[in-house]
Amino acid sequence: MENSTLDRDEKISDEAGTVDVAPDLVTGQPLSELMRRGALFSVACPSREILNHLTSRWGVLILLALLEGTHRFSELRRKVGGVSEKMLAQTLQQLEGDCMIDRVSLPVVPPHVEYSLTPLGREAAERVKTLADWLEVNTPNIMAAKAERLRGTS
Repeated sequence: MENSTLDRDEKISDEAGTVDVAPDLVTGQPLSELMRRGALFSVACPSREILNHLTSRWGVLILLALLEGTHRFSELRRKVGGVSEKMLAQTLQQLEGDCMIDRVSLPVVPPHVEYSLTPLGREAAERVKTLADWLEVNTPNIMAAKAERLRGTS
């Protein structure tokens, strides 16, 4: 990654030992390789917090909603059914902090704030969309498997 702020020799440490993370980020090794090596499993891995934000209950839905274009706070609240105002605001702040979304406050009365995906956010949202599409297609199979498992355990 060209914009990586990690030094090529940077390492992170936790109770399990030192994990050499930066070369993978710089060389762009696939996530599966990082997971095989255990970097994402390290408590000190900086990507874990971002992963948590992206794959949270509301983070996924917000990313998918913003794939359709720019939305105001109230539009997102209506679109993402069941999210409280507090959780929407918190999730938007987290995603903004991770540089996944842009927040633009327009100088009008009443206040008008718009949210849109950054280039990084669009890339992440496209990947989340693949998982969401798979889930939509396979939900009947998952439900059938769950029912079968319940019948087998009773």
